[in-house]
Amino acid sequence: MSSLQELIDERAIRDGLARFARVIDGKAWNQLDTVFAPDVTFDYGDGTERQGLPALEANMRRYLDACGPTQHLIGSVAVDFSGARAVSRAYVQARHQRADDPLGPVFDTCGEYIDQWERREGGWRIVRRLAIWAMHSGDPAIIHGGG
Repeated sequence: MSSLQELIDERAIRDGLARFARVIDGKAWNQLDTVFAPDVTFDYGDGTERQGLPALEANMRRYLDACGPTQHLIGSVAVDFSGARAVSRAYVQARHQRADDPLGPVFDTCGEYIDQWERREGGWRIVRRLAIWAMHSGDPAIIHGGG
């Protein structure tokens, strides 16, 4: 693969990660397919492997529909390529605010997304995500419907 193509592909993957943050913070569930493949597999840190966009959406809604505004910051991105496949590792810091309480407590999570990407007809898509959570602080009830 040429160096220029690798730079173009890396940019597309970084853009995909940024798009993911905006999709999830905007709760634009109908746009998850702009980042993830329909047959995506994922483990969001609980040790359970799930598959498919409907399962991914249900998992995200389970936590994020329960809280108010969120902000997912994704950085320290590293991308390694192998032909039409890539692996990205990116730190994530996510703030979750209680619904209808802009001055109230928050719940923060910090960790890493390890994503396997494939070049598909519509561009680069995540085919597998592993979320590893390193830290949590604040009121977890915010994302569990009790906040």
